[in-house]
Amino acid sequence: MSREGAIETCRTAALGGHVSACTKCGHQHIAYNSCRNRHCPKCQGAASRDWLQARLEDLLPVEYFHVVFTLPSQITDIAYQNKAAVYGLMFTAPAQTLLAIAADPKHLGARIDMTSVLHTWGSAMTHHPHVHVIVPGGGMSSDGTRWIGCRPGLFLPVKVLSRLFRRLFLEGLARLHQAGKLRFFGDLSELADRDTFQALLAPLRNSDWVVYAKPRGSARSALN
Repeated sequence: MSREGAIETCRTAALGGHVSACTKCGHQHIAYNSCRNRHCPKCQGAASRDWLQARLEDLLPVEYFHVVFTLPSQITDIAYQNKAAVYGLMFTAPAQTLLAIAADPKHLGARIDMTSVLHTWGSAMTHHPHVHVIVPGGGMSSDGTRWIGCRPGLFLPVKVLSRLFRRLFLEGLARLHQAGKLRFFGDLSELADRDTFQALLAPLRNSDWVVYAKPRGSARSALN
């Protein structure tokens, strides 16, 4: 069953159920089965609350920032046909970007940590892969002896983040293609050819990739 179909039929007779009956009065109660789909708000409500509480326990009493990395539209169809490979790259490229720029003494000079969440759909319910990263405004010095905080309200320069993210992602995507880990169907079939694939990526190496960062205040507000 499709994701949409599962959510629509969640806790209805279509998914079956079970009947509880009182042995004294004979009253019966029917409970229909849930779809257990990870996208279903009814099934994942409790899991989401548990996840949020666990993350809150990890947060520090410092200023936090919300950083978002978005794929260009030219790559979203490739991502849709190669979800495991490209979505994996959506986690590693932003993480490597943040770690590298934060460690640079010209910017922060610290070892940071982060929490990343992948969203594959936008508010208009169209395929729109992007990664949300919650990161503290600082980190530990390279020798682990002191905390290095960023300037209030200013984390890392988004233009620098954007350029490195662009390079790391495109390099990773090219490696996936060279290793034969990408598959193309329908209108994208021609991208199986190396030269055609490289021609698609060429203009993206000089375009602006969307990365933004904004302060989120306290640790608790960071995940709201």
